[in-house]
Amino acid sequence: MSIAFVNNVKTVLLLGALMGLVVGVGAAFGGPSAILPAILIAILMNFGAFFFSSKLAISAMRGQEVTGGKLYDMVDELRQRAGLPMPKVYVCPQQAPNAFAAGRSPKHAAVAVTEGALQLLNRQELEGVMAHELAHVKNRDTLTSTIAATVGGLMAMLAYGMMFFGGHGRGGNPLVLIVTVIVGAVGAAVIKGMISRSREFVADADGARIAGSPDGLVSALRKLEMYAKRIPMQNPNPAQNNLFIIEPLTGGQTLSNLFATHPPTEKRVEALNTLR
Repeated sequence: MSIAFVNNVKTVLLLGALMGLVVGVGAAFGGPSAILPAILIAILMNFGAFFFSSKLAISAMRGQEVTGGKLYDMVDELRQRAGLPMPKVYVCPQQAPNAFAAGRSPKHAAVAVTEGALQLLNRQELEGVMAHELAHVKNRDTLTSTIAATVGGLMAMLAYGMMFFGGHGRGGNPLVLIVTVIVGAVGAAVIKGMISRSREFVADADGARIAGSPDGLVSALRKLEMYAKRIPMQNPNPAQNNLFIIEPLTGGQTLSNLFATHPPTEKRVEALNTLR
């Protein structure tokens, strides 16, 4: 049974669990009448994010588009192997070594790499990284992330709505309300993190196939992990952490690490080594 199959099934189950969590909380406190308005608002918000998230992410990283050169030619060769249309290619003026993909579909995709990564990685390692990002594009992981964000946003709206306006279930018991809000919000964050981690494993495996070998990506992940712990991303936006190949430095070990969007690098390396 392949790594990709296992993690794709896991993603479907986690998305189902996330939706079930929302329905359960809504039914417990707000009743059916509270769910529909929250769904409509969350969908509208994430509809905009879905169509404009690529531009927002590139803008936040101050990405500069390149239309030629070694990096562009490398991406062009890799995307042909993957059977993808040519994405836009960006270089971001950040010393923190990292890379990411964005865009709502393969026809509207962008891949970006920081100057720090270009300086740190050799050609084989850079090929592994860019192949990983193209795998995200091919697997439409941006769509999966948007679905998770929509449901997670709905969960937050239900929580805030119940906090301020109260609920109808269980007699509106304040203690039950607080516990349910906390469990629901934390549960949604944990499930979203699990979905993101599953997609990273799939992108690693598919990226290794696109590159022709897992060796470059294995070496790149080790280097990126080591340097990412030392060099903070300039003006990092935690909401974009799931975009990057390695989770950016967030200023130390904090409670937020419980909701990490990436698996431990050693586990990713172990999974990649099985592909040899």
